Amino acid sequence: MNNQAREVMLDIQGLEVHFETRRGLARAVNDVDLQLYKGERFGLVGESGSGKTTMILALLRMIKTPGFIAGGRAVFDDGTDLLALSPEDVRKNRLRRVAMVPQGAMNSLNPVMRIGQQMALTMREHGEVGTGEEFEARVAKLLDQVGLVPEVADLYPHELSGGMKQRACIAQAISLSPRLILADEPTSALDVVVQRQIMQTLRQLQLQLGATVLLVGHDMGLMAQFAERVGIMYGGKLVEVGSVADVFRNPQHPYTQLLISSIPSFERRGTFQGIPGVGLSLLDSPSGCLFHPRCPQATERCAHVEPGLTQLGPGRQVSCLLYEKEETHAAPS
Repeated sequence: MNNQAREVMLDIQGLEVHFETRRGLARAVNDVDLQLYKGERFGLVGESGSGKTTMILALLRMIKTPGFIAGGRAVFDDGTDLLALSPEDVRKNRLRRVAMVPQGAMNSLNPVMRIGQQMALTMREHGEVGTGEEFEARVAKLLDQVGLVPEVADLYPHELSGGMKQRACIAQAISLSPRLILADEPTSALDVVVQRQIMQTLRQLQLQLGATVLLVGHDMGLMAQFAERVGIMYGGKLVEVGSVADVFRNPQHPYTQLLISSIPSFERRGTFQGIPGVGLSLLDSPSGCLFHPRCPQATERCAHVEPGLTQLGPGRQVSCLLYEKEETHAAPS
């Protein structure tokens, strides 16, 4: 199904997240526009510090001082703007409309509470009512959905393996059937076999719920297996958006090309090469294109002109002056 035929579930417009520091203002998320479709799996990729996690924390309204949401909208198809909700409405929306699967499961579970107690408390805190027996039954069903036996409800987090803890976090996240699941590198601390199992579980649950998943990570191979569309972030900006097939087979932005070329391959042998230069400093960002100091294809114009997102085709966007120049040359006189 092409993007034009899909229904937009969340429309993010001009999202800005800034952090105040002694050295100045850091723009961690820099004027991001992104549409998420109903029932899709969208991957957000980039180096550490590119703004991926900050973006999903903004959607959850979990940005802490000295950070703040400086502008933008995130509007659901029913007109609800996540960035304009009152603190009480934010609490009501979590788990019901939008939920998060965290990166560090051990840091997200209360070490002195049993798993079942935590899950029941979470549901009660977000407005669910019922007897103790009813909550026990719901917890058992949720654990079964993520591949855990009901007895896990009586265990403490330290009694679970890493994969089991992550499954418990997923069960908690889907407890109120959210429409949007934000997954922040949910497999980063797990071995490769468990990683695959966790992602398969997340995909099955997403299909059962009809939810949209926004997966944040830097593992390009994992994204290729899980996501339908992918967005590449650099310096707080989206530099390329497209289907997984398009982006991986024919990356357009120089940064995306370098990321793709870093993926190990059985067909290609050679010396691995990193992206040239050093990572971007948000406190001392270059003028023009943020990537131009590290870009092997940069021109003199790249140092002075900031590119916008250019539409290359249906659902295909890239932020690079190389393509703006091509459009200018192709325009009729």
